[in-house]
Amino acid sequence: MKNFINIADIGKGDLRKIIDHAKHQKEKRSKLKKSAIDPDKPLADKILIMIFEKPSTRTRLSFELAMKQLGGQILVLNAKESHYGSENESVHDTAKVLSQYGDIVMMRTHQHKHFLKFSTHLDIPIINGLTDLSHPCQIMSDIMTFEELKGSITNKKIAWLGDGNNVVYSLIEAAVKFNFELAIACPTKLGPEKKIIKWANKNNAKILITKNPFEAAKSADCIMTDKWISMGDKGNKNNKKKLLKPYQVNKKIMESAKSDAIFMHCLPANRGEEVTDEVIDGKQSVVWQGALNRIHLQKSIIQWCLK
Repeated sequence: MKNFINIADIGKGDLRKIIDHAKHQKEKRSKLKKSAIDPDKPLADKILIMIFEKPSTRTRLSFELAMKQLGGQILVLNAKESHYGSENESVHDTAKVLSQYGDIVMMRTHQHKHFLKFSTHLDIPIINGLTDLSHPCQIMSDIMTFEELKGSITNKKIAWLGDGNNVVYSLIEAAVKFNFELAIACPTKLGPEKKIIKWANKNNAKILITKNPFEAAKSADCIMTDKWISMGDKGNKNNKKKLLKPYQVNKKIMESAKSDAIFMHCLPANRGEEVTDEVIDGKQSVVWQGALNRIHLQKSIIQWCLK
């Protein structure tokens, strides 16, 4: 049984196969309508159960479309529709029931440690749709999008500006697995988890962490960012925004990167905070292509888990 939980857990060969297969599937569908099922119906006899403790637009839509295009079925459980995480049923019992009802689970939740505990009781694969620690599907989709436009990501420079959050955690793991240079610009108080930095250094990652956003953006092939305030963020939000204000992706930042650099954002975006309208709507932005690629990438992840 193969789970897709963190990028660090998966071999370089398998990660490459997932992305290349996603590209191939996307190309095969180029003349099909959005609602069309893939002609070979590879997962016609499979059921995906999706559990949402945190609301979502892209994760919900992309996984649902992915499974429908593969010919499979979907069951969705929102926070108020499931005993998961409640006092009424143990995690063990919920997992055992789901293992009988479905063939694979995708969960978007808060605490990564609870996700891991739940995964140990399942008899079917599970995909990490997002936790407070990591967001691997997003980063895999970003790599796919980058390579469609710029060729192999190996030895390219990716710059991240903003909060050292769960997306950064997966991005650092990807830098090791795909061998690209990663420059992270963030306030000291909002830096990435020390655990992942230690792992990255142990694995010879090419990572720069700086307080200077222009140092990170210099000669970058891609600039990435995310919302400053995520769902579930606690503490003084105004203070966090004040700390992150110098890390806004704007025209000056993009001019520091390579002339043909691209801009990525995992969405949703708070325009005027982490990114200006001029950038997100500009010619260098590939935000919408990246959002669309979530479907194709997740199709590939689901198939990898089940085969």
